[in-house]
Amino acid sequence: MDGTSYYLPAVATAAVLAVKGPSLLRSWRDPLLRSVCWVLALTGLVFFFAAPPTIAEVNDVVGVANVSAPLVYCLLSAFSAACLVLIVNWRGGPPELTRRTSWRWITGYGVVVVALIVLFALGDAPVERLRDFDTYYADEPFVREMIVLYLGALAVAGVAMNVMCGRWALQVHGRLRAGLLVIVAGYVCNIAYLSAKTTAVVARWNGGNLDYLSSDVAPVLASAGAQISAVGFCLPLACQRVQDTWTGWATYHRLGPLWRELRPVRPYAGRAVRMSWWSPAGLRVTQRASDIHDGLLSLSPYFDAALRARAYEAALAAGSDPAQALAEADAAMVAAAVRARAADPQGRVVDRAEPAAAGGPRDLVRMSRALRRSPVVAVARGLRTPGPRDFPERAR
Repeated sequence: MDGTSYYLPAVATAAVLAVKGPSLLRSWRDPLLRSVCWVLALTGLVFFFAAPPTIAEVNDVVGVANVSAPLVYCLLSAFSAACLVLIVNWRGGPPELTRRTSWRWITGYGVVVVALIVLFALGDAPVERLRDFDTYYADEPFVREMIVLYLGALAVAGVAMNVMCGRWALQVHGRLRAGLLVIVAGYVCNIAYLSAKTTAVVARWNGGNLDYLSSDVAPVLASAGAQISAVGFCLPLACQRVQDTWTGWATYHRLGPLWRELRPVRPYAGRAVRMSWWSPAGLRVTQRASDIHDGLLSLSPYFDAALRARAYEAALAAGSDPAQALAEADAAMVAAAVRARAADPQGRVVDRAEPAAAGGPRDLVRMSRALRRSPVVAVARGLRTPGPRDFPERAR
């Protein structure tokens, strides 16, 4: 792998982190969001500092041959801890237990980082190796122990991640299970990476030479594992975002008939704040619902409670369930009130009416759908001649 193969994932991760930055600043106390940002930041740093051109530059700047080796190993260990902490916070549970488990992982890998630095300082690695440091110094005292320690720390993290994600995946369903299984697949690649590295090192200990496993095969596996795991972490969040957006736009359009029905009676209808085309669906739904509530409030003096009761009984008689019948009755009352308001251009009813609220909570989406489909509403509008079951004079 050349430098570009390392830098592209680093840049992509930095871009994602930049997008997440404002959310992090607003919700820094959220341990889950904080864990996500740490994982993203450390992923980018690992790719950046593991690139051979960066390794050479860091060695030159610091003036110590192979100083990049413990730096990359420390970043890999910190990344492993961050992934474990992310899963712990993502899975949730009692806050005290979650906090205690997170700090155990952080403390354990903090000790590993310190040990890596000490072992490198005690060892002797004068010849700069950009791609085959592990196998070249596999027999060097203290450096050998440093290599074994970092491989062991990564192996512990890989096994722990697979166990935690695998067990959790058996307990959940849908996009969360899919995301967890993708993370497991990513860590299977990481275990393959560790196997390649370890095989090459052990071969050196026994006088063999399988350096290509460490210098050529292992980096490809590590890159694949990191990117697959990143997809696994992002998949549930991305699916949730897509679902929320789809639901928002669907709700926005479903509210359209009721919004248009009330447009002639809404106060300030012609001076509503215009939404830009890129405004999120949730904001549009909020504005549309607010417009509807304003229209209902201005129309409340024309509401006919008796008509609503008769419409409710008629909807029940036609086979609607109680919730649907209530929405149809509200829609019929609104349709009749719009006609009554149109027949009172001087607003005499409003002048005589006592201040009134628009009523209790209503299912606006069902009301909007009933405006187009319910025969009860068609009768209230005068668009259809009442049948034998339409608006009985006395509620049963």
